[in-house]
Amino acid sequence: MGVVIPLDESKNKQASIKPLVDLTKADMERVNQLILSKAGSDVQMIPEVANHLISSGGKRLRPMLTLASASMFGYNGEAHVKLAASVEFMHTATLLHDDVVDESDMRRGKKTARILWGNQASVLVGDFLLGQAFKMMVDVGSLEALDVLATAATVIAEGEVLQLSVAKNMETTEDDYLQVIKAKTAALFAAAAEVGPIVARASKADRAALRSFGMNLGYAFQMVDDALDYGGKAAELGKNTGDDFREGKITLPVILAWRRGTSDERQFWREAIENGRNDDASLDHAMGLITKYGSLSDTIARANHYGTIARDAIAALPASPWKSALMEVIDFCIDRVN
Repeated sequence: MGVVIPLDESKNKQASIKPLVDLTKADMERVNQLILSKAGSDVQMIPEVANHLISSGGKRLRPMLTLASASMFGYNGEAHVKLAASVEFMHTATLLHDDVVDESDMRRGKKTARILWGNQASVLVGDFLLGQAFKMMVDVGSLEALDVLATAATVIAEGEVLQLSVAKNMETTEDDYLQVIKAKTAALFAAAAEVGPIVARASKADRAALRSFGMNLGYAFQMVDDALDYGGKAAELGKNTGDDFREGKITLPVILAWRRGTSDERQFWREAIENGRNDDASLDHAMGLITKYGSLSDTIARANHYGTIARDAIAALPASPWKSALMEVIDFCIDRVN
């Protein structure tokens, strides 16, 4: 098993997601009830597979962004609950599909659905959840919100294909990487944050501010996730440390170590990532190279950069508990490395 590399980026006060959780608690209870209701089916395997992942302890950050971004503009209706559930279903479907594509064995500390029920069931249940998500979007009756989330679904699918095209290719550039995480992660964060002000009938400027906030939060979130794969603990990750390495994923820590390495070190990366020589000893060596070239600290520095953009995006909005909670979410996402 690979060693854990400590990431010392600590601040005086540990940021928390609790303010956002507390503010959205009542609405999230309604979202969770709706999720359980819409995951039901007369086909027994569908709720079994769906609930395996739905009940596995994710933070539900994306639907909370939808609830908060609507409530901060004074929205009091039902649409944000349906949209938040739609966002979570889109996310869950993506995870089911991802685990098949990546051949993952663990998700949030549990065996993946594909291990328990097979690849076919995982893909088809993911499709069912996407269908339910779009039904709820239609129920809301906002063409603008539907357009935003439908566009995000298309972009996410494009990101999956793009990731396949660059997988196990050490010539992948940082720009390629940014394009992948924009599509796979940041696009849904952006959509989740944007549909709130849409149903709240906020101004176009406010809508753009929340979209920018979500997009850049998504960049920061994914970069920290990718750093944690080489410097975190399995309990924090919901998977084993080094899973990205074993799956041959080209993430930013790897790209930076590759670019900065010697010809012999680059040959190691080719053997490990492209040719699948990724045993525990190779993982230890990879972590050593990542430490040698400061790849983790630079990945976190880039995450902080996008966090600053997210913070600036909503800085001009009026002060409120909602705004403060969203600001703290930025720090929480980045502070996961501490």
